[in-house]
Amino acid sequence: MCGLMVAVYDASPTARALLVLEFIQNSPGISAERLADRLGVTERAVRRYVGILREAEIPIESSRGRYGGYRIGRGLRVPPLMFSTPEALGLVMAMLEAEHGGSSTSDPVENAIGKIVRVLPEPLAQAVDAIRSVATRGPAPKAVPDPELTASLVRASTSRRRVRIGYRLGEDVVRAMDVDPWSVVVRHGRWYLLCWSHAREARRVLRVDRIASVEVLAEGFELPAGLDAFRTLEEHLAEGWKYQVEVVIEAPVDQVSRWIPRNLGRLEALEGDRTRLVASTDEPYWYARQLTALHAPFRIVGSDELRSAALSLARGLSEAAS
Repeated sequence: MCGLMVAVYDASPTARALLVLEFIQNSPGISAERLADRLGVTERAVRRYVGILREAEIPIESSRGRYGGYRIGRGLRVPPLMFSTPEALGLVMAMLEAEHGGSSTSDPVENAIGKIVRVLPEPLAQAVDAIRSVATRGPAPKAVPDPELTASLVRASTSRRRVRIGYRLGEDVVRAMDVDPWSVVVRHGRWYLLCWSHAREARRVLRVDRIASVEVLAEGFELPAGLDAFRTLEEHLAEGWKYQVEVVIEAPVDQVSRWIPRNLGRLEALEGDRTRLVASTDEPYWYARQLTALHAPFRIVGSDELRSAALSLARGLSEAAS
């Protein structure tokens, strides 16, 4: 508390007036006595700072009596907003997760984010702008990660610094990992960290909402050449499941990529304008249904389970049609 009082005492009258404004915004009806106690000044000084705010055309209303105090009145101008670091980061993350036009200059949400960034202090603005740069894809948010930890990951990714994270494997199990944070990506309302794990010596995709701590280390790292973070994430999410998938499609890659989403697997060009789809799945019947979106002949090469699921689906459709 003493450190706060010294900081306020050394601040300019304008800075003290802005602190008074923040206290009034956060505690409507706050008394001059409480303001003086919070700032470590006299009530007369508080009234002087309120006068500075009124001279700036900020409508500060006051009422006398036992339950009297200061509050923001209704005026022609919207009073300045003051955000703490978690508030500002959380607000921008919520905006990013919402469905809106994104980069359009006519999009009111995008314009609102820009205004917030422009009026924030420089260190906080950098953190907010870092999160703002993350590409968001898809609808409603799932689990919302901690805003400050997310900003730390994004800044470490931008500055190419290795991090040590605490990753939750269960309710009471947190494992320390040293990773190179390649990118933070939002997909269908879920926040992911695409990274290189030094413990496994392998590429990993981690859920940001499961990260309990972030420590930025001195070591740097280099991004893989030509990395497309979102494409790599989708390909990774299509790998590592129980049943292997290999499908040969009688159409070129550019056409096939328009028919099926990238998270269904990796596409490889073959001779004769054909395409190989390589992936894995835990749900063969679900995967077989996704293949019905292909507008060209195809052959299931790998996975007896997927072939059986496709035959079962074909029989069901045949019976429905007859």
